This record gives sequence, structure tokens and C-alpha cells, in this order.
Amino acid sequence: MVALNEALESLARIDERQARVGELRYFGGLSVEETAEVLGITSVRVKRDWQRAKVWLYGVLTGVQDNINS
Repeated sequence: MVALNEALESLARIDERQARVGELRYFGGLSVEETAEVLGITSVRVKRDWQRAKVWLYGVLTGVQDNINS
């Protein structure tokens, strides 16, 4: 949980909305529609942001991203 939270904080420095979507979906347990309503964006945008955030977070949490950036 701590590592995920730190990764979300890192993502927020790159894309704040994707990080916020991740927080609301994962920690808040909100649905796509609920997340869209809270953020004032479309459900399609939430789905895209969540997909990109998951890929980015996976890379950070597994160390794949560090290998790419080295």
C-alpha cells in the first residue's frame, strides 16, 4: 500500500489527473462513472486515464520503468 501510494505521488508529478483517477478507483473504490462525476470528466476519459495509470504504476512497482530509464 505504501509503495502504491508513493508511486501515485510520483505519477501526480507527471499527470495529476491520472494519479487522481488511480486514487479514486483504487483507494476510494469508486466506479468509472462515480470517478467521472467527481472529476467532472467523461467516463471514456476515466477509462483511458485509468488504463494508462495502471500501466505506468505497474512499471514503477515492478522496476521495469527504472530499467527503461537507465
